[in-house]
Amino acid sequence: MLPLPETASPWAEPGLRGRTALVTGSTGGIGLAVARALAAAGCDIRLHGLASPAEAAPALAAVEALGVRAFYHQAELADPATIAGLIEAAGPPDILVNNAATRHFGPVEETAPEAWDEDIAVNLSAAFHLVRLSLPEMRRRGWGRVINMSSIYGLIGAAGRVGYVTTKTALIGLTRAVALETARSGITCNALCPGSTLTPNIEARIRAAMAAGGLDRGAAEAQFLAGKQPSGRFVQAEAVGAMAAFLCSEAGRDITGAVLPLDGGWSVA
Repeated sequence: MLPLPETASPWAEPGLRGRTALVTGSTGGIGLAVARALAAAGCDIRLHGLASPAEAAPALAAVEALGVRAFYHQAELADPATIAGLIEAAGPPDILVNNAATRHFGPVEETAPEAWDEDIAVNLSAAFHLVRLSLPEMRRRGWGRVINMSSIYGLIGAAGRVGYVTTKTALIGLTRAVALETARSGITCNALCPGSTLTPNIEARIRAAMAAGGLDRGAAEAQFLAGKQPSGRFVQAEAVGAMAAFLCSEAGRDITGAVLPLDGGWSVA
């Protein structure tokens, strides 16, 4: 029998104390769950969103309650100059989570050019600019983590959401390119592809279905998930956060360029 090591494995603890993470679109839903998971691992947090500071206060308090330093930055990610200002205000992060997104629904021919441009700007170009501005300091430190929040719709097609499907698919390409360019630098870049998660937006749609159809909660959820996740349940935002924290830990140091579905089997059905 091999002797047990005298010291604990370096992978036993996530150990992110002293690191700083910028999580875009993080005043609720998956973004806040990721921020809280990173904070639980000791990471200081820079929250971001479009909400006013007063509206973002509960999210900020939820992160600060985990014993880390947290700040909130309000910024419109459709504007490259504002993105540069965000990085200047927040400081170049050790961990960058590109989670903010916008979406518009409707057939291609009925999609307004302005809606398409907004999807490209917020969902894709903002991620590019944030990575571009964060990488130099990550390279200088010899350590960094980039997580791009793609989607099940980055893995499969869907009608009625051309901007969202296009940008979430393109984020996977961005992830792979950055992963290869940073492979020897101590930086990793990965994409997460959640399925349907019970975010505030989807919660509102469930409640609307209950009211419109006289459905109970279980029936409304089953109706929403029909043809989607074979697991028959929503993906937990906390599970997405835990996966992000794992990728940022020492155990995730050799995972880069990965595209990881958290979709209850949807992408393989």
